[in-house]
Amino acid sequence: MIKLTHLLLFLLLNLISFTASATNTTTAYDLLTSYGLPSGLLPRGVKDFAFDASTGSFEVRLDRACNAALVSESAVHYDPDVSGTIAYGRIGGLSGISAKDLFLWFPVRGIRVDVPSSGLIYFDVGVVRKQFPVSLFETPPECEPPSVEVRIRTNWGLKLFRDVM
Repeated sequence: MIKLTHLLLFLLLNLISFTASATNTTTAYDLLTSYGLPSGLLPRGVKDFAFDASTGSFEVRLDRACNAALVSESAVHYDPDVSGTIAYGRIGGLSGISAKDLFLWFPVRGIRVDVPSSGLIYFDVGVVRKQFPVSLFETPPECEPPSVEVRIRTNWGLKLFRDVM
């Protein structure tokens, strides 16, 4: 009976230790990786972040809005404030990130990866789902200030950005 009690106590302490290590992250990048997401979903230069482990909600503050190039005609735009709700392998209720495809910018509402990994990451942009190789997001990208652009919003939340310089 004593050995069973010791075993249960040992398992309980390990569970508490695992839960504490998953929620006591030191950076926003650590938070992403502890939830099975690549750290490169956020650009370099995160100024501050807050995380509520009980709800999964998080807020990230960047120094400024910026754009990060992905592949060919694709890019990601980050507002100075990014927020959402994180769960293992996914982020929902996302605001502050847009994805560019050709010349259209779509607000990203959610991001998910397959568990176990298929090597793909999916951006939910409302009208379509955009997929990228997860390897594009392994490290935080350099983020450049956005060029001077004209933004046009439609009823579907699409943004058309046109360089005017």
